[in-house]
Amino acid sequence: MELAEILPIGSALGEAARRLLSGDVVAIPTETVYGLAADATNGEAVARIFETKGRPRFNPLITHVATIAMAERIALFDPLSRKLADAFWPGPLTLVLPLRKEAGIHPLVTAGLETIALRMPVGFMPDLIAEIGRPLAAPSANSSGRISGTTAEAVERDLGSRIGLIVDGGPTPVGLESTIVKVGVEVGGVGVRLLRPGGTPAEAIEAVACVRLERGAKSGVEAPGMLLSHYAPKAAVRLDAGDVRAGETLLAFGPERVEGAEKARACLNLSPTGDLREAAANLFTYMHRLDAAGAATMAVEPIPRSGLGEAINDRLKRAAAPRDTPSRDMPLSRS
Repeated sequence: MELAEILPIGSALGEAARRLLSGDVVAIPTETVYGLAADATNGEAVARIFETKGRPRFNPLITHVATIAMAERIALFDPLSRKLADAFWPGPLTLVLPLRKEAGIHPLVTAGLETIALRMPVGFMPDLIAEIGRPLAAPSANSSGRISGTTAEAVERDLGSRIGLIVDGGPTPVGLESTIVKVGVEVGGVGVRLLRPGGTPAEAIEAVACVRLERGAKSGVEAPGMLLSHYAPKAAVRLDAGDVRAGETLLAFGPERVEGAEKARACLNLSPTGDLREAAANLFTYMHRLDAAGAATMAVEPIPRSGLGEAINDRLKRAAAPRDTPSRDMPLSRS
């Protein structure tokens, strides 16, 4: 079985650009997680993303840009969305905006929606986008529904036999996907709806927008990352565990352990000091490592729901959800 070529980030720009322009997919590091990127204007290339991941076609993709000017050629910005872009781009915030008819984005990217999810990432990807002169569609670089990859090694284990190139930028610093918001006219004025919590805390967005965020989609899938079952390890996930049962692994948090922690088949602590930023950065990597222990169940200690804790708990809730069949009726928890 031939595995993907892995190139260090310092020498990968030319080869990554060549492959993307030829219609291939490439795994690329961002500040959030590794993305599986393709030319967003090339339908065959975008189709390869869905085929490689086994991703449902009704699940839209985030389109990545290098500049605000490129974003404005693709989508229509209202004043508040532009204010949020100015405040948080480049960074882990995705804006759901009306798609311009002349944008040139292939319809597979938006899954038939009249809106598009746009983000300007930090690091290597904007340089690559500038090099090829085209936006990149890029969901997380993992099999659909499974744990997102935060290292090149994790991507190789999952997708290495299905893709040709992985750009190795080391561990991703944020460790969670971007926050996704949608601005719209609500009763009483303009509102901002949180479709997926992520690497930009809701409180920071509220401080800039000067409005309280509404939670969840109004109907079905409005943005990527909203499937009920997502980010799942092979093991079942037991949330807010007050103890550890026989044969379980333990995903711990903070300085104090739950009852029976010493009996865990394996234990990793997201942050011994209770730092949510550290916990977010470690989440997917530690889930991968505990899953490798082969236990049937992964117990997870309670994690605060404020700040980045909202995004961490969102990912864990989706990891613990039933995995029988994907559903289109997938609003986020309002808790």
